[in-house]
Amino acid sequence: MTSLHPKKLLLTKWTAVQPLDKQKHFVVTKVVLPEPPVEKIEWIEIEAVYTKHTRTIRWRDLRDVTVWRQGWL
Repeated sequence: MTSLHPKKLLLTKWTAVQPLDKQKHFVVTKVVLPEPPVEKIEWIEIEAVYTKHTRTIRWRDLRDVTVWRQGWL
């Protein structure tokens, strides 16, 4: 399990172990801040490098090494 902190994820690079919609390389483009701000961060937006499509995922999903690898491999 990878040690991550949601506030430090912005602009980090990720590789999907299994391509998602034929996309493998992603960048975290947004950390979704909760309403009200006293709650914990749950969601981030990742953007496919080639198609620029974005999707919202739970940031904790990036900890699963069977789904995501940090960096572009």
